[in-house]
Amino acid sequence: MDAGSHSISSGKSSAAAAVQRPPLQEAGSRPYMPPLSTTSRNPAAKCYGDRFIPDRSAMDMDMAHYLLTETKKDKENAAAIAASPSKEAYRRLLAEKLLNNRTRILAFRNKPPEPENVFAADTVSSHQAKPAKQRRYIPQSAERTLDAPDLVDDYYLNLMDWGSSNVLSIALGDTMYLWDASSGSTSELVTVEEDNGPITSVSWAPDGRHLAIGLNSSDIQLWDTSSNRLLRTLKGVHESRVGSLAWNNNILTTGGMDGRIVNNDVRIRDHAVQTYQGHSQEVCGLKWSGSGQQLASGGNDNLLHIWDVSMASSMPSAGRNQWLHRLEDHMAAVKALAWCPFQSNLLATGGGGSDRCIKFWNTHTGACLNSVDTGSQVCSLLWNKNERELLSSHGFTQNQLTLWKYPSMVKMAELTGHTSRVLFMAQSPDGCTVASAAADETLRFWNVFGTPEVAKPAPKGSHSGMFSSSFAHIR
Repeated sequence: MDAGSHSISSGKSSAAAAVQRPPLQEAGSRPYMPPLSTTSRNPAAKCYGDRFIPDRSAMDMDMAHYLLTETKKDKENAAAIAASPSKEAYRRLLAEKLLNNRTRILAFRNKPPEPENVFAADTVSSHQAKPAKQRRYIPQSAERTLDAPDLVDDYYLNLMDWGSSNVLSIALGDTMYLWDASSGSTSELVTVEEDNGPITSVSWAPDGRHLAIGLNSSDIQLWDTSSNRLLRTLKGVHESRVGSLAWNNNILTTGGMDGRIVNNDVRIRDHAVQTYQGHSQEVCGLKWSGSGQQLASGGNDNLLHIWDVSMASSMPSAGRNQWLHRLEDHMAAVKALAWCPFQSNLLATGGGGSDRCIKFWNTHTGACLNSVDTGSQVCSLLWNKNERELLSSHGFTQNQLTLWKYPSMVKMAELTGHTSRVLFMAQSPDGCTVASAAADETLRFWNVFGTPEVAKPAPKGSHSGMFSSSFAHIR
């Protein structure tokens, strides 16, 4: 069990406190006002060589030429001359003119150019050949901060998600709020009955229109947010609260405190089509891979499972479906899960307060590729969709967001501002902005991933008709 987790009752506040702090308004704004709109080497330098060129002024060229062309008789004369007193004079001249210059060997004639100038010139010529990529500016403070009163301080829940229609959903106690990032407006979708609440998980369907809400009572509600209409309630799927949800096209996968994972086909009346049983405690993390072929699940039993669609039984009565990999390396609850967008079989996972590690897995082989001790509880993980970077959010003691360069895992930035553990993160559809929600009851927006080089087209609601027609006759 992960250290430092609070009971679910700690997230509830009195009605009077809610009145004093209206949700999803600019933090610190009083009194209540309508939501605010979104705010805000030098080529001319002399160059010296470093090649040694002998000084021929110290040499007797006539004597050298004579010695090279002398005859036998001349050699005998030269031997006599060498024995003469003039030999000493020649040696003195040799030492004075040549040997005393040894200190100048491999030495610059004058002071060498400064290294900075040389580097600058090299840089200029290099940039002319290939422009260097400018390092991205990463703001160290949040772009904006909103109040989030009654946010439940529970590590095992998943209370925020950002849909493909650019609407952020966040559960505050018993109420689900929707914040439209395009207009900055806030709306209340539903307040569940106290017997069913609080809300324990939330997840947008791929169409960005339909929203799944998991409840403390074990029920799962499916909503059409375009018409604020409850389409369906799934009952009897779990025996206790539903803390994690994940969509795979028309399949809604749910994870409960009972340790069960269930695939629910929302198009049919008998929605429970597959059951995965491998966790002995609460399932607090669920994520489908981008291809939809593999499911990662993390639990309070410190286990990480990889499930493969090809190994799943088509009959719910089959009970247990065999996992592809059962990974036991983490030493605390495994909640933070993130599939890599540029390598389909790469999964990043984060452990709780007794583990504090980010681990990377090859989900085809089950091999752990790397493990990094972050020094604090890992609450959430997000990959940058445009660069090879990973963002993590943390609990005790700094309550920070850390941006890592992958695969070196060098820290690029640490974003501080939250005063309590950063429990939840969600990423905007364009991949640039990250929303973080913490136990300090604030919601902060960070422009941490920059701007993509090419703007992605707005997602199409291609599944809207399928969802609506499916739910229409299954009420």
